[in-house]
Amino acid sequence: MSPLVRSFVAHFGEMGSRWGINRTVGQIYALIYVSQRPLNADEITDALQISRSNVSMSLKELQSWRLVQMRHQPGDRRDYFEAPADTWEIFRRLAEERRRREVEPTLTMLRNALLEVPTCEADRHAQERMRGMHELIDMLSTWFDDVQHLDPRTLSQLMRMGSRVGRLLELTSALRGQGQNRSPETGPGA
Repeated sequence: MSPLVRSFVAHFGEMGSRWGINRTVGQIYALIYVSQRPLNADEITDALQISRSNVSMSLKELQSWRLVQMRHQPGDRRDYFEAPADTWEIFRRLAEERRRREVEPTLTMLRNALLEVPTCEADRHAQERMRGMHELIDMLSTWFDDVQHLDPRTLSQLMRMGSRVGRLLELTSALRGQGQNRSPETGPGA
């Protein structure tokens, strides 16, 4: 590995533990991501100097997250692995998996808790707090569904707009407010 690749791989290993994944999984993903061609498990083992079994387990985890795909080379019985090149696709897959593994179980638990009949004031208070949490998470999930269907170029433009989106919404709201304050007799041109 070149010093550039080694630095990237090491950083992803460190960040992996902060993101809740194994250091080795992060390193393997980084190596596959920057590779010019699909890599097999033996090449990964040699490059990272880690055990073959650790590589196999880590590749299975990366496949379960849909961050690497297995490919076959003609005339070669080994499995090769590559990562999607499209960073938006990687982000979408990560977000989908995090949602499936973390957000949806939380929403289910909150829905079930909100169906319970409170037996005391403390339970009523707790349910109200849970209701607020459920509404926020549900709204974010709906927003995520909407955003996920946007074309990557549109999504990129939206993100580059940053706080200007908020100002645009405020302006739209103000214009609607002005339109509602006009009397029916005077019409829009008054």
